[in-house]
Amino acid sequence: MAQEPTPKKPKGGSSGNLYWIYGIIFLFILVALFVLPDRSSGKEIPENQFWELVADKKVESIDIVNQKLVEVYLTPEAKAAEQGGDRAAGGKPMFGDGKTPSYTFKIIAPETFVKELRDKGVLYRNVEKVDYIGPVLQFLIPVFILIAIWMFFMRRMSGGMGGSQIFSIGKSKASLFDKENRVKVTFSDVAGQEEAKEEVQEVVEFLKNPGKFTKLGGHIPKGVLLVGPPGTGKTLLAKAVAGEAGAPFFSLSGSDFVEMFVGVGAARVRDLFKQAKEKAPCIIFIDEIDAIGRSRGRANVTGGNDERENTLNQILVEMDGFNTDQGVILMAATNRPDVLDKALLRPGRFDRMIAVDRPDLKEREAIFKVHLKKLVKSDNVDAKQLAAQTPGFVGADIMNVCNEAALIAARKNKNAIDMQDFQDAIDRVIGGLEKKNRIISPQEKKIIAYHEAGHAVAGWFLEYADPLVKVSIIPRGVAALGYAQYLPREEYLYNTEQLIDRMCVTLAGRAAEEIVFGRISTGAQNDLERITQMAYAMITYYGMNDKVGNISYARQGQEEYTFTKPYSEALAETIDTEARSIIQDAYERTKELLLEKRPYLEALAQELLKTEVIFQQDLERLLGPRPFVHPEPVVDLPVTSPSSAETPAAPPAEESAV
Repeated sequence: MAQEPTPKKPKGGSSGNLYWIYGIIFLFILVALFVLPDRSSGKEIPENQFWELVADKKVESIDIVNQKLVEVYLTPEAKAAEQGGDRAAGGKPMFGDGKTPSYTFKIIAPETFVKELRDKGVLYRNVEKVDYIGPVLQFLIPVFILIAIWMFFMRRMSGGMGGSQIFSIGKSKASLFDKENRVKVTFSDVAGQEEAKEEVQEVVEFLKNPGKFTKLGGHIPKGVLLVGPPGTGKTLLAKAVAGEAGAPFFSLSGSDFVEMFVGVGAARVRDLFKQAKEKAPCIIFIDEIDAIGRSRGRANVTGGNDERENTLNQILVEMDGFNTDQGVILMAATNRPDVLDKALLRPGRFDRMIAVDRPDLKEREAIFKVHLKKLVKSDNVDAKQLAAQTPGFVGADIMNVCNEAALIAARKNKNAIDMQDFQDAIDRVIGGLEKKNRIISPQEKKIIAYHEAGHAVAGWFLEYADPLVKVSIIPRGVAALGYAQYLPREEYLYNTEQLIDRMCVTLAGRAAEEIVFGRISTGAQNDLERITQMAYAMITYYGMNDKVGNISYARQGQEEYTFTKPYSEALAETIDTEARSIIQDAYERTKELLLEKRPYLEALAQELLKTEVIFQQDLERLLGPRPFVHPEPVVDLPVTSPSSAETPAAPPAEESAV
């Protein structure tokens, strides 16, 4: 898979245009506070020192400002004496120059102070001064701070850095890929989805040559919905469509429409389609559309749910509002198509639903080849063999395996990645990290060996069981003490016999413990979970039980989130009884098989205790050829030492967990 191009930021903008205005305002405040001359620049003295100056006849006059502050003006001789003959630059006195006071002090009782001035014959005058700058600054500074905080939070909520972003919270957050930064992903970068690529090829043809369809009276689907499990390449396929067509590509996720403000989601939808119409022909791609496209009426909650429904309603209107000849195509991806609103899937909106399913054997091989091109690998790396070892893997899993193999090879200081590194990487992805330091007692190790040997023997001698690839008793992951890996066939339909055989293989671990040791352990916990789920599914989902009948309760009643069972208590008791009966019959059948094959069970368990890991070749050597012939891929793996956890694939079919 190719790396997605990063959308470039728009040139220009006003992200920093307003900062110089903020700087000027702040500088003005600093000047007003610290640089402008003090309106009472005289030196502050205590009142008793003033009366000493009066007694020495150094005071020429005083001003009583607002009945609070006294400004003292000295006689010329006193000023000269205070300066000591020293002058500032320009010959001006450093102290009062006749215009500004030499000293100041505050008074508490102006009447008493004035009476004493009269008694001593000091000239004074009452002065009323109004300070304009101080109150203005006291008002402006808090207002300026509040405005700055408000603008900061508005920019953060709107997702922008410039002042102009304050009022753009309703704008679309879609990333635009156009001629300047066009999508470089093509169909050659998307491997393993041939059917899906054929489906979307019409979209590419319409964007390149719309007249080919319109002249015959036809029209391209307005909406294309990509549906599939996570990691199958839905987003990559949409980008490949844009890359092949060379058209503008708007990309965003469903959560980008969600905001804390009412009406923002609908406004962003309107702005998105407005931009798309201006760029037509183009593609709008909404990833994880189920974030806003869920069925209306589900789990009604006052508040945020109404906003989500308003956003969905706006999408419905926009999809049904623009004409087909405008060349605007909406693509979306989801792995939950069952929760989408029916109005969203009707013809005229999302006309076409394309399944992007898990890749099969050939498709996995093609995906491996795409990823192997970027790696420094040795000549023994075989993409076909790797594909056979990874059933059920999607594109993201395969990419993870290739990356893990590169890391493992680098950790071993190798110059190239070999097949052993890939097999170790597959084990790492499937079973987890190997727990080399986990201490297991000999008795526990023996129980684990017989448990896994039971799985292997049952899987070898049951007709519909998946072929075994590897059995290991090396602890991996959080709780797995051992596991058996199988190679599932590429099948889509299962009959009752196939499900019963798989159930027997799953129960074989516990049956082996009971046969050999006469008691059972907690190691079969994961096995019991799976066979219980399988038994109830056979009865309630697939109608494979005579007493319950051909009835399926799968997802019944969940459409409107009703929490009542769709069947009576009597039928629930019947279901429980039949499920226990199916499991018990499978368990007894498994015990009979293992008792019949007891020598093979002992031989396989002893081999596991000796080597810890055995492969398909070892099973053929110990158990003989498998008695059932099916067209199934053969994984050719060398028998190696147990420490090199090499081979297979597919999620571990069986696990032993404490």
